[in-house]
Amino acid sequence: MNLVENLEYNTERPKLFIPEYGRHFQKMVDHAVSIADREERNKEAQAIISVMGNLQPHLRDVPDFQHKLWDQLFIMSDFKLDVDSPFPITSKEVLQQRPEPLEYPQNHPKYRFYGNNIKRMIDVAVKWEKGDMRSGLEYAIANHMKKCYLTWNKDTVEDTAIFNHLKEMSNGEIDLANDGENLTESGQFLKNRQAKSNRSNGSGSKKGQRNRKKRY
Repeated sequence: MNLVENLEYNTERPKLFIPEYGRHFQKMVDHAVSIADREERNKEAQAIISVMGNLQPHLRDVPDFQHKLWDQLFIMSDFKLDVDSPFPITSKEVLQQRPEPLEYPQNHPKYRFYGNNIKRMIDVAVKWEKGDMRSGLEYAIANHMKKCYLTWNKDTVEDTAIFNHLKEMSNGEIDLANDGENLTESGQFLKNRQAKSNRSNGSGSKKGQRNRKKRY
């Protein structure tokens, strides 16, 4: 009966600062904080760092990883552990600072189904000198635009529609409508996509058949 009454539930225990290390590590750190003698505290801290490093032995001797372990030790002690660290002690305020927001490209193209990379490719192409290299790149871009269009829209699209979009997105710098060249047929893109889908489904079904056990 006494054993039942003395049971501890995690909800009643103090919250762990770094749950990945578990409660035994936290108790070790709490014990180190409670040691009055500084020399003994230093020995205890070194022992804890050594055990923490043993969890990832391939990284324990890397200087940056060692610095990370010491930072985690101070975090688990709620920055109350007064020991001699081989690295500068990061303050609690610095660790709690919010990171600077990442800058995302605020590009809102009219034809979003082409993606931002197509626009970047167009911007590069218009800077090239006119010639075979640029012509090849322009038609490669147009073909990729057609492929993207078929992925997110109808099953067919006229080449003139792609040429018009390309001209508009390049501010009139690329006009392939009068060249008389045709892009890859829509059916070829759809055929390649279907073949890829069949290969994926076929390999999965064969694997399932191999793993299926007979019931008789």
